[in-house]
Amino acid sequence: MAANLAALALGMLCLAYASVPLYRLFCDMTGYGGTTVQSKKAPGAVPGHSLTVTFNADIDPALPWRFVPSQPKLHVTIGEQALAQYTSENLTAAPLTGRATYNVTPFAAGRYFSKIECFCFTEQTLAPHQKVQMPVVFYIDPAILSDPDLKNIQTITLSYTFFPVNTETNPK
Repeated sequence: MAANLAALALGMLCLAYASVPLYRLFCDMTGYGGTTVQSKKAPGAVPGHSLTVTFNADIDPALPWRFVPSQPKLHVTIGEQALAQYTSENLTAAPLTGRATYNVTPFAAGRYFSKIECFCFTEQTLAPHQKVQMPVVFYIDPAILSDPDLKNIQTITLSYTFFPVNTETNPK
């Protein structure tokens, strides 16, 4: 009985440590919670099928940056590579590092939103008062056309939130 309880406790401990990477893997594979997919290249346009992609930008109050989409929306042909830009500006006299988290709504569309290149893949450091364009290269996977839950979708929203990264460059 004691051995069974010890094995159960050990199993629960292992599951607790593995839960975060397993959840991330699950979200990456299924698009759960609006998680997007990372890809190498677009498969090619599907003529006559397009969506509107709107862009949202938020920033944690602890990060004194200005962060906005350079365009409010794009009309995107499904399967075709598209480019969107965000503008970021450090509003302080010190270098600051931030990291963007992202999601797509409706959440079910996340598995079909594929990013080829994105500023959100790495931390971003801006010099004092530096203003930069941050590109996102993406496409909408043609498989979205076969998803009955998304057959009437007209708009997808790509949303980012920048948070400060505690590094030696960021003041505490």
